[in-house]
Amino acid sequence: MSANLKYLSLGILVFQTTSLVLTMRYSRTLKEEGPRYLSSTAVVVAELLKIMACIFLVYKDSKCSLRALNRVLHDEILNKPMETLKLAIPSGIYTLQNNLLYVALSNLDAATYQVTYQLKILTTALFSVSMLSKKLGVYQWLSLVILMTGVAFVQWPSDSQELDSKELSAGSQFVGLMAVLTACFSSGFAGVYFEKILKETKQSVWIRNIQLGFFGSIFGLMGVYVYDGELVSKNGFFQGYNQLTWIVVVLQALGGLVIAAVIKYADNILKGFATSLSIILSTLISYFWLQDFVPTSVFFLGAILVITATFLYGYDPKPAGNPIKA
Repeated sequence: MSANLKYLSLGILVFQTTSLVLTMRYSRTLKEEGPRYLSSTAVVVAELLKIMACIFLVYKDSKCSLRALNRVLHDEILNKPMETLKLAIPSGIYTLQNNLLYVALSNLDAATYQVTYQLKILTTALFSVSMLSKKLGVYQWLSLVILMTGVAFVQWPSDSQELDSKELSAGSQFVGLMAVLTACFSSGFAGVYFEKILKETKQSVWIRNIQLGFFGSIFGLMGVYVYDGELVSKNGFFQGYNQLTWIVVVLQALGGLVIAAVIKYADNILKGFATSLSIILSTLISYFWLQDFVPTSVFFLGAILVITATFLYGYDPKPAGNPIKA
């Protein structure tokens, strides 16, 4: 049963990671009549769906009792305003990150994005060392060096002028790179900050996600008003929404919750497999289906280095007769 759950976790992680990136990329480059959907509104809708999903999970944990659900929400959120306010900082950063991912995938192919976004391992490690006083082993430091080298290879400019002109017509690769790098830093900081909060309190992950979603919705609506207020007043909040858009929104909303639910069954090696398979699938689908990416030998070398670094970072050697202290 345990082995089956592990492989199920692997499948879910690969599906969620790959499908979100590919559908988001496709939805941002698909040419359709009428206005394109606004990524700022998609971020808000995803936050609202996440809140609804988490409330349902808390309701389920409360033995499907509305009275118990109301008491939990009242006691854990309304009666603890300072605890709730702590989530405002990571929530604002996550909202920025979610918007940046749309910018990145509007300007980068899915394969390049997938490999480059693994730099979040580096930023998470550095923030863990500085904020949580976490100690990294030799293998982990080595993996971070390999990771940076691999991403540098992936971002190595192509000699093909035709590819360059295609990229410029679809969007600026530099803008996409800056967006994904900023998302990596925000992901690292917000993730470690959130981990620190979870360790300091005993509130459930679902309650914390409701708090995150609440602030995320507020920050997201502020972003809609500032950047897309005119377009919303002209064409409506749900302008350009279609079936594909809703798939992207649902994947973004439920993706983090799915990962949180299965992560206890997935060890570091399994997460490494999931990342590797996701990169390979994104590369193949970008080349054969989306046809917006032509891999080079330098890209393959960089991708192999990034995959190697992912496995090496999760490697935990345990010498015999020398138990590791918790």
